Amino acid sequence: MAPPPHPSEPGKPPLRREPSYLQFTPRRYAMASFDNLVVLANYEERLREARRMVWRDRGEPAVEINDLWECLEHGTRGGLRAGTIAFTIRSGVNLILLLARFRKIPRESRIALIQHALFGKDSFRFGAMLGCFVSLYRILLNAFPLLFPANVPLRDNVRTLIKNLLATGESSESAVDDSPVPEAEAESPPLTVAPGEKRKARLSSAAQAHQSWLRRRSARWHSVVAGAVAGGIAISLESFSRRKVIAQQLFVRGLQGSYNAYSERRGFKVPHGDVLVFSLACAQIMYSFLMRPDTLPKSYAAWINSAGQIPKEVVSINRDMVRNHTYNPADLERILARPDLLPENLSVLEAWRAAHPPYGSCVGAHPHVASCAHVPFERFLSVFRWTLPIYGALHVVPMLLFKRRAFLREPTRMALRAGWGTARSAAFLGVFVAIYQGYYCGAQNAYRALERRPRVPAWLVAAFVSKPSFWLGGLLSGLAVLVEAKHRRGELAMYVLPKGLESAWIAARGKGLVPFRTGKQGSVLLTAIGMGMVMSTYQNDPQHLSGLVRRILYQFIGPN
Repeated sequence: MAPPPHPSEPGKPPLRREPSYLQFTPRRYAMASFDNLVVLANYEERLREARRMVWRDRGEPAVEINDLWECLEHGTRGGLRAGTIAFTIRSGVNLILLLARFRKIPRESRIALIQHALFGKDSFRFGAMLGCFVSLYRILLNAFPLLFPANVPLRDNVRTLIKNLLATGESSESAVDDSPVPEAEAESPPLTVAPGEKRKARLSSAAQAHQSWLRRRSARWHSVVAGAVAGGIAISLESFSRRKVIAQQLFVRGLQGSYNAYSERRGFKVPHGDVLVFSLACAQIMYSFLMRPDTLPKSYAAWINSAGQIPKEVVSINRDMVRNHTYNPADLERILARPDLLPENLSVLEAWRAAHPPYGSCVGAHPHVASCAHVPFERFLSVFRWTLPIYGALHVVPMLLFKRRAFLREPTRMALRAGWGTARSAAFLGVFVAIYQGYYCGAQNAYRALERRPRVPAWLVAAFVSKPSFWLGGLLSGLAVLVEAKHRRGELAMYVLPKGLESAWIAARGKGLVPFRTGKQGSVLLTAIGMGMVMSTYQNDPQHLSGLVRRILYQFIGPN
């Protein structure tokens, strides 16, 4: 048998071997690919860690604190993080507000204003305030279970306090984790495990930590005292002019959370409570605007004047006539000199000056409209056009900043949703102004109609233009909040409630109904009370706080 031809022999085709599906990469290339994967994994891990430094993920497990040194370290680390984020946010907001009016600023002042916006005293104060609060609150909240363990008599706690302070290296069996229920789990009923029950399913480490927290809850006074002390000290770092506004908001947020938790425990609920609170606050605000403007901040009174589109002279004349039965003639002359004053309205004002009734004529509030019946509709359209761009920015900008993915997925639906929300918000304020303007005109027309009838009691006629009547008008105007979306009514109530409470407090103090004075430390005291209520609700019943407040506290403070 002849041997097979050699592949290299001339005239013979070479033998070819079919390649297999298994290909072996040289070792040096495999090692390089492995190194690249390691580098990529490390890079992604660093990105996740950097993101967690700025933004907490939902369901973050609580930190177990075993001694006071760990407690101090935990609080200091959280305070530095919170202070840095607060400083950055405040500087960013200042810069955005500056850029909004950048064209109107002279060129030689722009660099200095940018530096002040980024590194001004306000940014450092805001960062110091939040950083101090988070640090002190974390330290106190996690130290109380170590110093005063739950389910242990107070006498025994006092006896062992010095021992616990000295033996900081020993782990405490009674360390308590006060982290709130994560937002994703706050809507569902809490999961409880009996002491002797065995675990029937495999749980993640985060779920096990959360379940452990549910089995070991601290006393409510821990969060109350920690929030009050930290809030009272932290607010002192802010400027004196801003303390009152911050204290008022924190106080009403504490009232909101405490009321929601109490009403659920007691099993009662006030129907449309947000509408009731909004109406009562607006009643006090509108009364103060017309009768006691000294009880409202000047900027807030000026905003009401602009939103209602009422001449200032009309407000002054009506207040002077109702309270003192006299007025400043210069105010009336300025109204008569208005270019938009109709001739028939001029005649009405001249007749009012001759009759000298105990109120300011409503014609001065609508000099360009002859009939009082047409005023509410005209005022609604005017206010609606004025507020539409403002509310448009409030609805569109947050959507683009915080809901970009949803907007990119469904741009038409999100745009229509923002447009509908803008229209409802603008209509709400328009309806509010229209109701009060219609009430103001109707009360004066009713007074003139009943005054001519001798059978009507004089006290009933005078009630239509008395001081309490302006309070009633604000109460009725508050029903305009029903035009707004339901989830926004509570936020609007929390916005106007501090103004109404402040006005009522100043008026009561002026009448001698308040037997004490808080002095310059009133804002500190109010903040301490408010933060005690807020943090008690956050640690024990977080679902009863508004979503905005709960998210902010979770991002700055965390579970514990």
